[in-house]
Amino acid sequence: MFPQVLTDGYRSFLGERLPNERRKYESLGKDGQNPEVLLIGCCDSRVAPEVIFDTGPGQIFTIRNVANIVPPAEHDSAYHGTSSAIEFAVQALKVKHIVVLGHATCGGIKAAGLGADPLSSGNFIGRWVSLVKPATETLAKAGDDKDKEGYLTRLEYAMIGQSLQNLMTFDFVREAVEAGKLQLHGAHFGIETGELRIRDPKTGAFESVVSRDGQTLAASALIGCTAA
Repeated sequence: MFPQVLTDGYRSFLGERLPNERRKYESLGKDGQNPEVLLIGCCDSRVAPEVIFDTGPGQIFTIRNVANIVPPAEHDSAYHGTSSAIEFAVQALKVKHIVVLGHATCGGIKAAGLGADPLSSGNFIGRWVSLVKPATETLAKAGDDKDKEGYLTRLEYAMIGQSLQNLMTFDFVREAVEAGKLQLHGAHFGIETGELRIRDPKTGAFESVVSRDGQTLAASALIGCTAA
C-alpha cells in the first residue's frame, strides 16, 4: 500500500496549493527550470530546505546526501551522483549561488567524529563519511578533539568549510567563481532552535541571522578552517 502520509499530503496539495500556483507549474512545465541557487544539504528528514527557506517550486535546485558532503572532484569510471548534480547545476542551469547547508545533531557527522558500527556488510555510510577525515584533522591541528564539549558542532561547521574547499576542486566551479559568475556559501541550521547561521568566508565564523522581536541576533562560533 502506498504510504498514507504521502497520499494525504498530495490530496492537500491538489486541493489547496496547486490551484494557487497553477500558472507557476504550467510555466515550469513548459519553459523548464531556472533556479539561481544550488543547495547541498543533508538527507536528514528534519532538515527540509524548501521548508526552512520557504521556497516554492523552481526556486532552488537541491542535492541531499548523508552529512551534506561535497566530495572532491574525481575523474574515474565510478558513479558520482553528487558530482553529476553539481555539474548539471553549474554547467546547464548556470546557478549563481551554491549553498552548503549543515545542521545540528547530524548523524553522519557523529558517525565520522565518534565512530559507529557498520549498518550493513557494504558499510556504505562508513565509507562515505570517511570524507569527513580532513575536517577532523583540521580540528585536531587546532587542538580540538572528541573529548571536548561541543566537538560535534564544531565538526559540523568544519565539514561545511571542507565541502566548500572540495567544490573548488571542480574545474567548472573554480572557473565560474574566479569569473565572478558563481558565489559559494556555508550555512548551519539548528533543528531544536530553528536558528540559521551563515558562514563568513573570510573568518570561518558562523553568525546567526535569527530575528527576535525585530532585532537581529549575532553570535559567532569560530572554527579552525576556511574555504576559498
